[in-house]
Amino acid sequence: MKIIVPMAGRGSRLRPHTLTIPKPLVPIAGKSIVERLVSDIANVCQEEIEEVAFIIGDFGDEVKSDLIAIAESIGAKGFVYEQEEALGTAHAILCAKERMEGKVIIAFADTLFRADFTLDETQDGIIWVQHVDNPEAYGVVKLNEEGHITDFIEKPKEFVTNEAIIGIYYFKEGASLKAELQYLIDNDVRENGEYQITDALENLKNKGAKLVTGAVTEWLDCGNPKAAIYANQRMLAIGAESFSQKPASLILRNAHIIEPCYLGENVVLENTTVGPHVSLGENSVVKNSVIKNSLIQNNTVIENAILENSMIGNHVCYKGNSTAVNIGDYCTFE
Repeated sequence: MKIIVPMAGRGSRLRPHTLTIPKPLVPIAGKSIVERLVSDIANVCQEEIEEVAFIIGDFGDEVKSDLIAIAESIGAKGFVYEQEEALGTAHAILCAKERMEGKVIIAFADTLFRADFTLDETQDGIIWVQHVDNPEAYGVVKLNEEGHITDFIEKPKEFVTNEAIIGIYYFKEGASLKAELQYLIDNDVRENGEYQITDALENLKNKGAKLVTGAVTEWLDCGNPKAAIYANQRMLAIGAESFSQKPASLILRNAHIIEPCYLGENVVLENTTVGPHVSLGENSVVKNSVIKNSLIQNNTVIENAILENSMIGNHVCYKGNSTAVNIGDYCTFE
């Protein structure tokens, strides 16, 4: 089994946190979004993952090394491909065409999920979907009475169905999808100026491929600060037992932790209460403060603050306020 992870998008909805790092590398409860995604798939997939291919933008060599390490952490070989121009989902996936042979899982790196990952070998492909209230913002599918997908519609302007594609797919034979993606490029088949995977899926279906939907029990969109804070809350709640063990380097001085919380290495808490549902990155210091339901990254100092529903980046100094804030890296507020 192979996993292909397109992650070349700019992450503009998650700014200012994506001004310094790509969105899939933003940590949620101590692990980057893409690391959680890959490890979650490996944990629920019945087959061994042999390869993981990442499609990135111009993210730099350090990011490439981090991604290779993520693949190796699940016992797979890692590959990194660059998408030089943002030309849509189909174009992004095709950047890793060398890996599209045999069984393939495609997972876009902007969501976390809990799902039934039983792979029905009688089907040619599985597309995981979720009921949504705003289907016009997504690619959606229609089903027949047998449960097979009959139509793929990209961001319908009028209501067709509320079964939204969440960005995770399985194909029994990746080469078949590769051929349809290549057809879109060769014949310049675009939707709103971009090559879309839904057009390739429509072609596969029209050629007789049996495609069904997979059940999703929870879908966490990490695309904006509010959603990332909620995803952090859910990851902490789901893994509450594993987060109860704190690093030996944690320093507590008249401090109280209300679980579940993630605390990185070398965190200092002084005259402070944190939790529930707080993540504090490594080397962060919090003094004379109360923090609830917030996502705070590395090397940040917070003093004399009462914070809730906040997202704060790396190397931030924040002193003296009572509010919900969204602050990117390398900022000072006093």
